[in-house]
Amino acid sequence: MNTQEYISSGILEAYILGTASEEESGILECVMIHNAEVRAAFEEAQKILEDFTTAQAIEPPAHLQAKIWEKIRDNSLINSDITEETKSIPLPIEIQNQVNNSDKKDVAGIMRNKWAVAASILLIFSVGANLYWFSEKNKTQEQLSVFTKEKTATDEKIKAINQKLEVTANPDIQKIVMSGTEAHPDAKAVVFWDKTHHKVYLNAQNLPQAPAGKQYQLWAIADGKPVSAGLYTKEKDTNTSLASISSAQAFAITLENEGGSAVPTMENMYVLGNVL
Repeated sequence: MNTQEYISSGILEAYILGTASEEESGILECVMIHNAEVRAAFEEAQKILEDFTTAQAIEPPAHLQAKIWEKIRDNSLINSDITEETKSIPLPIEIQNQVNNSDKKDVAGIMRNKWAVAASILLIFSVGANLYWFSEKNKTQEQLSVFTKEKTATDEKIKAINQKLEVTANPDIQKIVMSGTEAHPDAKAVVFWDKTHHKVYLNAQNLPQAPAGKQYQLWAIADGKPVSAGLYTKEKDTNTSLASISSAQAFAITLENEGGSAVPTMENMYVLGNVL
């Protein structure tokens, strides 16, 4: 394997990140002492990794940064205590000689470990900040979704109000107020009749809520005969035509079984109003 193949093998990056084996690290350290090209490539890779990590880093929030540094400081204090304790224990002469002979190699190992720790710390900050950013992004998307739904609901309400205004404010539409019958004196409703286009609109919000299985039905009284003018629902109130009526002398509302009736149930009549 020539110098360029060795440089391209990934050993430099593995050494910097602390993932190279002890044997691979030892060989690289020896090669860098005798090969200036490999040493220069190592320094360049070291700088590129540092610049990349710095460029990709996202500033974490203050509380997250404080927690990470607190954890690192606690671990440092533990390691410091162990080191101080072990300093007071005398080593045998044989081990001391081995330590002295391996000082140079240990220096390289220490430097490698320092770079690995530095890279790990930068990685922790980067991951932590990205997790925080991802969480905040999700919160923003949820808030945006809620806002969009609320805006859609508001737009629908405004649309319904505008449709009602088009009916109630139209001077060509006749307004017929229907008052409560003797059985339902508090009931009240209003018919808006467009005689030009024969459309009938109903505002029945002043009627009691229809029981389950029941529905209000509008009737037009023409020549003394009741004609169905449509079934009422809240969605149709004032803004949707219930029926096409060309002639009427009065309008009335009865409570019928859901789906309506062919003839009005007179005892269930709630309101009645004459066309003036």
